[in-house]
Amino acid sequence: MTLYPVSDRFLARLAESHAPVTRVQLFLTNGRVVDVAHTGGSVTVDRSQAIRRTCSVTSADTSLIPRTPTDQLATYGARLLISRGVTYGDGSSELVPLGVFRLDSVDGDVSQGPVTLQGKGLEAVVADDKLTTPYTATGTVITSVTSLIQRSIPGATVLAQIADASIGSRTWDVEADPWAAAQEVAAAAGAEVYANADGMFVISTLPDLATTPPVWAVEATEGGVYVSGTRAMSADKVNNGVLARGENAADNVPPVSYLAVDNDPNSPTYWGGPFGRRPMFYSSSTLTTTGACIQAATLKLAAAKAPNASGDFSSLPNPALEPGDVIRVMHEDGTKELHQVASFSVPLDEGGSFPISTISAKEGS
Repeated sequence: MTLYPVSDRFLARLAESHAPVTRVQLFLTNGRVVDVAHTGGSVTVDRSQAIRRTCSVTSADTSLIPRTPTDQLATYGARLLISRGVTYGDGSSELVPLGVFRLDSVDGDVSQGPVTLQGKGLEAVVADDKLTTPYTATGTVITSVTSLIQRSIPGATVLAQIADASIGSRTWDVEADPWAAAQEVAAAAGAEVYANADGMFVISTLPDLATTPPVWAVEATEGGVYVSGTRAMSADKVNNGVLARGENAADNVPPVSYLAVDNDPNSPTYWGGPFGRRPMFYSSSTLTTTGACIQAATLKLAAAKAPNASGDFSSLPNPALEPGDVIRVMHEDGTKELHQVASFSVPLDEGGSFPISTISAKEGS
């Protein structure tokens, strides 16, 4: 995971006085593409949510409200492509996508407006296509996750950024959520799956904060992008151990398990320290080897213990940011820290704030 590919000129421009440029395109089911004139809104990106990206767009155009059956037919299933970028002094501009969204609602005063369009990332298309017959996943992580996604979105692009791994067969019953199933299968390889800013699905692992170089600097210096920040620690819902277990009678595989713990003596959630032992448990029939249990337990532990050190910052907006990115933060007192991005909200107007929440932190240089 890293910043969406942009030019060096783009990142430098973020800290300079400039007029941001935003674009909202509505792709109707009848083939029409509408550039939506908008007055505000935002795109929220949150790694902790099953549907990683959501959007809300405000417009004064009341014609966007579907009134006739034909309008409704064109609107149900429509998609939004939202982008934000910068303008340069030479009149050129550079935009990056903020996401592809399924349009979920359009509402507003039919006479005076404003009109609000709300959408969810393409994970919602998979999640809402609940199973009407039992479904069995077999083979490998990549093939199984791809099949679950393309069952709902034929032709969907799935980018696998992991080494593939075999899984035990796993059957989900009628009414089960296929997106939750895809996430479960990905976890067998110590990975996560999500829809990215381009509307493609990605299977990847969370970068290690300790070894991943920062991709952006948020500094409280002249010409920096830092606005404000807080630092916090919390023990709420924090676990310092994960026991991953797998048992698959259907494949005649004996039970396997692995306990991953926070084994860093310098960590405030050290398994053998004052924090105590606070395990959580994860089981899936996709886990058929100890190695698979190690990967799954390690992935779950990274998320379970991360909230012990967190930050909330506000900076000048960077639409190229991605969850999992490592950023260098320098506070007003000169303190430097490395943080890993958990969530943020990108405004679609010029004066909007850009709050960033992080999932872990450590001292930086």
